[in-house]
Amino acid sequence: MNMTRVLSPDSVLVQREGNIASDMDGEKVMLNVKNGKYYNLGEVGGEIWAALESPASVRQVTLAIQEMFEVSAEIAEQDVLAFLQNLLDEELIAFAGES
Repeated sequence: MNMTRVLSPDSVLVQREGNIASDMDGEKVMLNVKNGKYYNLGEVGGEIWAALESPASVRQVTLAIQEMFEVSAEIAEQDVLAFLQNLLDEELIAFAGES
């Protein structure tokens, strides 16, 4: 089971293998092959997911979302951190360099 780790702006994360993602009506949906669960990531979540195709820092992802959706830095940071923590808790993403 994943031990809870605190995310910071400098945390570098990446998608875990074993997920099949697809676009459906402008939103990203995903199937985790390992646990058999479906996830609706939504539009913003889909962009966050795409940003983690290769290793990226929380700061980089937050800046991309802030620019893409024209939201304040504070709101982008809060929302991105919460979403990334959920992905981490579900073991859909990992810290770069970890299996």
